[in-house]
Amino acid sequence: MSSVNIFDPAKTRAKADVLEVHEIEPIAVRRTETGGWFMDFGRAAFGTLRLTVTSDRSATTTVRLGEKLADDGRIDRHPPGTVRYREILLELESGTRTMLVVIPPDERNTGPGAVRMPDSLFEVMPFRYAEVEINAAVATLDRLCQLAVLHPFDDEAAAFTCDDDRLNRVWELCKYSIKATSFCGIYVDGDRERIPYEADAYINQLCHYGVDAEYEMARRTFEHLLSHPTWPTEWVLHFVPMAWADYQYTGRKDLLKTCYPQLQRKALLALAREDGLISTETGRVTPELLRELRMDALKNPLRELVDWPPGSFTDGGTGERDNYDMVPVKTVVNAFHAWNLDLLGQIADLLGKAEDAAAYRERHARVAASLRQVCFDERRGVFVDGEGSAHASLHANMIPAALGLVPRGREESVLAFITSRGMACSVYGAQYLLESCYRLGDPGHALKLMTAEHDRGWLNMLRVGSTVTLEAWDHKYKNNLDWNHAWGAAPANILPRFVAGVSPASPGFAEILIAPQPAGLKRMDAKVPTPRGPVTVQIESVRNGERLLRLQTPAPARLQLDGLLPPGTNRNAERMAFHPLPAGRHEFTIDNRKGRIK
Repeated sequence: MSSVNIFDPAKTRAKADVLEVHEIEPIAVRRTETGGWFMDFGRAAFGTLRLTVTSDRSATTTVRLGEKLADDGRIDRHPPGTVRYREILLELESGTRTMLVVIPPDERNTGPGAVRMPDSLFEVMPFRYAEVEINAAVATLDRLCQLAVLHPFDDEAAAFTCDDDRLNRVWELCKYSIKATSFCGIYVDGDRERIPYEADAYINQLCHYGVDAEYEMARRTFEHLLSHPTWPTEWVLHFVPMAWADYQYTGRKDLLKTCYPQLQRKALLALAREDGLISTETGRVTPELLRELRMDALKNPLRELVDWPPGSFTDGGTGERDNYDMVPVKTVVNAFHAWNLDLLGQIADLLGKAEDAAAYRERHARVAASLRQVCFDERRGVFVDGEGSAHASLHANMIPAALGLVPRGREESVLAFITSRGMACSVYGAQYLLESCYRLGDPGHALKLMTAEHDRGWLNMLRVGSTVTLEAWDHKYKNNLDWNHAWGAAPANILPRFVAGVSPASPGFAEILIAPQPAGLKRMDAKVPTPRGPVTVQIESVRNGERLLRLQTPAPARLQLDGLLPPGTNRNAERMAFHPLPAGRHEFTIDNRKGRIK
């Protein structure tokens, strides 16, 4: 594929030929106390209204659109944060007319930095509810539907059900969030800005792979971001993982080959000191580097995020960084840097660049060793936040753990610290927190986090009334939050990748890894999309501590069963061999006590 950006840098618009307009009928309609009509479309979508009205004379009617209900059952006209509400006057003409509600452009999300709707379509906003105030003495409302703009999406491509209905509801919320937020044809961060951000896009990409066999939207987003990077240091370090995920899921090398020089720069090699660790606060961020990264026009580029927001926007407090000590040489940043080096070594090998591959392997080993020497507290058995810091945060431990950087033999102490901190991170950080639990062998804690009933979990998003994942756990944790942020949908990729355990064992799913980790679930039925067709994984507890495992795979697979060992088992010590499987259907009885086929 070409490295030329498919978007006009001066006037970024979504491509109409990759978008569809769907007519959505309301699931409930009722008259209001004022004589108008109230409609509930069941779930929020980005779109507008089309209505047919018969009027005996010219008149004006009011249309209200919103995401949230007030306590009186009407649309909330003063929602918190940037939860959406619009009130629009509509001019009626005599006779029967079919009209499109024209949504006035929002100054921010249609500005120069935003991805705007195609000229051939119409402006949109996210809404679930509509109210139309029509004077019955003057006019009648004959028909009304929501026109939702969506990227093509196969609702049947993926499925997940289990015996815990809370987890089923979280899955449906997160799966739909990926569909609903596809309205620009590339991954944007919500309606407030409509701007792609690298780490947001990486989570969105993994989630999209988990709910549909669709790979081009991620590629378009990657291309866009090469020309339109954003400011956080860690976001730059998500380019290489995005490109690598594309290769793993599609099996296509073209993106890696075309963008290899850019990917090398995105690893921030220029910021390294002699021991390999990097920092943006030691004088190595030069104008030349910023030009190479296409960040020279950004305000305050290469600033560390760790997590967001850094402090509660509403009530004060610690925010989502778990009191992270923002020292110059940070554990989180260097964990991401080490990950980039590891992936670049594999990419260089793949492209036949043996000298580069050897250099990246050496740099990765040096950075990993330095990270453990400088940032790991041997006495406490945990990572501290960075060089010279005595503080250990959730982030300084969950991210190295998710990326395979925990010193050998110290997995138990790091895991104990991670589980002690609960959900002391944002919806973005939750991606790496959940991954760290599965990679360190505690799927039960991850399951507990995903089904938590308190206000720092996905069930709270449903409880407050949203049908798309929130930008933050709750309004009190981010007072400008929106209700349509796909970076909050991590379970959409965690459930297929770790609970069902389906991932590519070789690029493009030529061989498939199936390593389920259902923890305490008694029953699970998952369908995971791949470019070769779906993988199905069914687990059912049957008798005498046994489980029935049924699989269907479209390609040869490697089955790994250590994720079925009982809680408390040292899985790293008892990691089991792979069971090779041919394509087709398979059924096994598993001894729960040993995690082995009977």
